[in-house]
Amino acid sequence: MEGGGGTAPGTLKEESQSGYVLPTSLEANGLKKSSWGFLITGVVGGTLVAVYAVATPFITPALRKICLPFVPATTKQIENVVKMLRSRRGPLVDIGSGDGRIVTFSQYSNVVIFGVPQMMPQLEKKLELELEVDARVIACRFPFPHWTPDQVTGEGTDTVWAYDVSSFRGQEKRRCISRRSLKRNIY
Repeated sequence: MEGGGGTAPGTLKEESQSGYVLPTSLEANGLKKSSWGFLITGVVGGTLVAVYAVATPFITPALRKICLPFVPATTKQIENVVKMLRSRRGPLVDIGSGDGRIVTFSQYSNVVIFGVPQMMPQLEKKLELELEVDARVIACRFPFPHWTPDQVTGEGTDTVWAYDVSSFRGQEKRRCISRRSLKRNIY
């Protein structure tokens, strides 16, 4: 516009509904900034979802009452388990490092457990109640606290303990009998 007082080329003015005059080039800059904001929000949100999806399986075990870390069995440990089960018949369950809450053990003749010391007493009671008399329990890494193993093989972290139900039920009967006789002798 000649004679001064106009707008610079490329900076047109438009009147908005509120009566204010806004330069259209600033509106375009605002839209560009808004688009970048959506893009950045999407990238950050997508990254957080991906991190959550990857980290959740590793974090949630730590939130349980008894922490059961994932520690893969060694080749030697697996060989020791197979050696302990070599002459056995019947169905097998490997509860890994689980605590056995959702397993009904009465249908299994052989149970393999990779437990941690904190869970072994509770699992010991559950197995004692549910297993049939001809069953065998194989404990890897940590033994059961009250049972005497029938066989032990391996060294260090590769140690495997085998418990026959008939043996530890016999131990419990002997303990009950000795407690009763002890009470009779005291009174």
